[in-house]
Amino acid sequence: MARSTYPGWIFDGSEIADPLGRGERAVRWLRMLRHPKSTLPGRPFQLDPWQERIVRAIYGPRHEDGTRIVKTVILLLPRGNRKTSLAAALALLHTIGPERVPGGEVVSAAADRYQARIAFDEAVGIVQSLPSAAGAIDIVDHKHRLTLRRDRTRYRALSSDAGGQHGQTPGFVLADELHAWPKRDLWDVLRSALVKTRGSLLVVATTAGRGQENIAWDIVEDARRVARGEVDDPSILPILFEAERDCDWTDEAVWHRVNPGLQHGYPDLEGLRQLAREGQRRIGDREAFRQLNLNIWLDHSADPFVDMDVYDAGADPVDLEALQGEPCWLGVDLSSNHDLTAVVAAWRTEAGGYFVHPWFFCPEDNLRLRADRDGVPYPSWAEEGHIIPTPGNVVDFRTVEDTIRDLCDRFAVQEIAFDPHLARNMLNNLLEDGLPAVEMRQGWVTMAPAIKELERAIVGRQLAHGGHPVLRWCFDNIAVHTDSAGNRVFHKGKSRDRIDGAVAAAMAVARASAGGGASIYESDDWTPEMMVL
Repeated sequence: MARSTYPGWIFDGSEIADPLGRGERAVRWLRMLRHPKSTLPGRPFQLDPWQERIVRAIYGPRHEDGTRIVKTVILLLPRGNRKTSLAAALALLHTIGPERVPGGEVVSAAADRYQARIAFDEAVGIVQSLPSAAGAIDIVDHKHRLTLRRDRTRYRALSSDAGGQHGQTPGFVLADELHAWPKRDLWDVLRSALVKTRGSLLVVATTAGRGQENIAWDIVEDARRVARGEVDDPSILPILFEAERDCDWTDEAVWHRVNPGLQHGYPDLEGLRQLAREGQRRIGDREAFRQLNLNIWLDHSADPFVDMDVYDAGADPVDLEALQGEPCWLGVDLSSNHDLTAVVAAWRTEAGGYFVHPWFFCPEDNLRLRADRDGVPYPSWAEEGHIIPTPGNVVDFRTVEDTIRDLCDRFAVQEIAFDPHLARNMLNNLLEDGLPAVEMRQGWVTMAPAIKELERAIVGRQLAHGGHPVLRWCFDNIAVHTDSAGNRVFHKGKSRDRIDGAVAAAMAVARASAGGGASIYESDDWTPEMMVL
């Protein structure tokens, strides 16, 4: 069965292997269900052709020993296409249907209790519509639990905010709206628990999210690689209905391509048209439409500094060894207790652009708690060398200063630019030893032209940053404020966001630009009050 990023196999009528008839059995059982919201005579569960193809692709293909080939399903589907109904029906297939195992566990998990209830309530509604359910199934509503009495097979709804969930041994897990999970604890528990049960199945049903520093991005990106044939893993079934980032989001042909239910009357086409009209007037509504109705994975900030696809064009590796001896400028953004501290080095290129490379510092104590608070993988970044953990629960400025001194030994550092707010002692220490430390205050007078030069380099594809994940996260977090005079300054999109690396990069690039060649301080935009203080 051929796979592609857009799941053409769902519509091309190609054969789906079913040597044991398990795919046919699953389809027939699902068609026997009833749905309380169905408007059809007899209220049958509506299993449309595209959904039927998905069911057959999950349960039909088998190994020679008869075990199911598909172990993980990644269903990326826009809102309104009844993914929760389908996922809940699959959960029941493993609870009261022919895929059940006596004494087995079925779990649906979500970001919070409210979201977890949605799939559970959907399943309960289906069960209560079955005439045979009375007396055969126990429903304990306040515990979000449904049990088939005869086989003691139970279905539970869990949420990531409900504390520890260890001890689970599920044979089926539905991870609902994974893009909204604030941390990966429950994911790790359930994912590791699935290996305890032979023939287990994981179904991830989600719409697109924002940002790349979350478990959903990692899982969906891996599924994309499988879909494109870059990774050979037949145990993963990618079903990815998503529009291209640069598509014409007002084109109804795009809507139909990524919303397979539209040809069957859902979501409501007139409703989509209304949302699109509102999106043409309001940028926030436009971005919500692109994310939730077209499944375009957005950048983190709702008011971004630059298009992150353009930023990513500079992800080629930066060869630090080759830059030794070349003039170098450092930007330093020292942190308060809760922020990152960033040191970014910039080198000019012959083409009028810049190489940059960052060093980040974060308190070592409570690294996991900080990761949960910010929703990013600080421990993994530390293990991979992208962050330098310093002893204690605040950033150790001595470690930062030692790193700066080391950089001055390795590179031909021309200036070390500090915002003096937190840097007075370090700046004086470096000056006393003859190192080129300078003050660069972070007010609009100084930062507006620095930001303009940084933007010029990024948009012109003249900023090479090596794809450093922490630096990318900082740039992705930036929201931009423009004053009445047209001056642009950075601010955080959310209070918990970190932009320290981007600020330090702007400082370094500005000082590199001012150090010779295309200086922003010699441009037509320069005025005397913009002098760095």
